[in-house]
Amino acid sequence: MINRPKLVIFDCDGVLVDSVMAHSEVMSENFARYGLHMTPIEVRDVLGAGKMSEIGEAAKKLGAQLPEHWLDEIYQEIFDRLRQGVELIPHIKDVVLKVAAANIKICVASNGSVEKMKIMLGSSGILDQFGEAVFSAHDVKSWKPEPGLFFHAMKIMKVDPSECFVIEDSPTGADAAQRAGIGCLGYAADTNPAELTAFGAKTFQDMRNVPELLGINA
Repeated sequence: MINRPKLVIFDCDGVLVDSVMAHSEVMSENFARYGLHMTPIEVRDVLGAGKMSEIGEAAKKLGAQLPEHWLDEIYQEIFDRLRQGVELIPHIKDVVLKVAAANIKICVASNGSVEKMKIMLGSSGILDQFGEAVFSAHDVKSWKPEPGLFFHAMKIMKVDPSECFVIEDSPTGADAAQRAGIGCLGYAADTNPAELTAFGAKTFQDMRNVPELLGINA
């Protein structure tokens, strides 16, 4: 258990919503059209969860012949897939409500766009819990593992790094948290825990453990 924070920052993909494999499946199919054959799991594990343009450059180095319009194309294909629906991470809605009920500030900070977050989270009602505290790397122009998105969120929420914890599921996010000087809870249900602990994250595999980990009494 840790000292109760004043702010909890939630990542979106893989923490609030089970969308990581949906992304990876779309990119796997897309890359195959341009000569790079990777399974969705390989896309997830090899290319990671960083800035999409950087993922595209990494794919090119692996042999993908991506066209100039690729970024527009891949975003459209991902959005089309997400509109078909993705599930919330099990028990995450209860976690968000418990954290907020404990008078701890909450926000979302994602490498994805606000538009994408609205597509994924709007129908579930969970997005409403965060009000205006939804921060995108596209708006800040700083993508994880850079720490700028977290610095922006903390500035807006008026909280110091020592008073903040972030919940992440990827090494990219855990790296950004470490660079920002923020404590990190690493959701390792589908991630190798060692990849998260390498960046100082405290790992767990069930969202129901989060309130206790944050020092919130049941």
